[in-house]
Amino acid sequence: MKSTNADDYQHTPRPLAGMPKDFADGWHIAPHSHRRAQLAWAASGVMRVTAGADSWIVPPQRAVWIPAGTVHEIRMSGPVAMRSLYIDPVAGAPAGMACKVILMSGLLRELVLEMADAPVDYPAEGRFALIAALILDEIGRSAAQHLQLPMPRDPRLRAICSALLAEPERTDTLERWSDTAGASSRTLARLFTREVGMSFRAWRSQLRLAAALAGLAQGADIAGTAHHVGYRSPSAFTAMFRKTLGKPPRHYFG
Repeated sequence: MKSTNADDYQHTPRPLAGMPKDFADGWHIAPHSHRRAQLAWAASGVMRVTAGADSWIVPPQRAVWIPAGTVHEIRMSGPVAMRSLYIDPVAGAPAGMACKVILMSGLLRELVLEMADAPVDYPAEGRFALIAALILDEIGRSAAQHLQLPMPRDPRLRAICSALLAEPERTDTLERWSDTAGASSRTLARLFTREVGMSFRAWRSQLRLAAALAGLAQGADIAGTAHHVGYRSPSAFTAMFRKTLGKPPRHYFG
């Protein structure tokens, strides 16, 4: 059986190695880092990857690129079939030097599945070596996806964001939050844009999408999910989902 210990993949002489590992719903991988860069993809389930002050939502149609040496942690929503690639720095950084979510094309998904089944020290020439080279090229061609959920550093904003993470259905405006935050709504709005690079409304929409993906991955129905994340109607929720991810929720996990 192939190893599911990430340490066993950091010093192989091959530029790229793939590891298959399954996780239960709610599993938390504590903060850690790797010598190699990692492309983490959930063939099923949804991951939330956090590095520093930022988080990324990673459904099956996406993967997260984590540069070598980056401290990160991962939380699972639903049972997750993770398929990770570990890429030696000498092979370059095909997706750059910052964490990001990339689109998993049909070709890239199939290539990752093949590499996950390959021996760690596959022959230096032959089929798996060719697959590894093609994977590196495909990663470099993949466009970044806007599924980031940055967290502010200002304690007033963090208190607001933490409350919304616990209750994504809340519809409080910044005017209402100002009473508990101890700052005017204008100040909070300005801080939000400065610290997370988006408006409060846009951040809350990203949060709701993250919560929705987690629920849908575990089999929740669309109407219940829409209500849980603060939408008054399933149609409004579906419109947001399609606009952001390109597919309606009923087709996304199919």
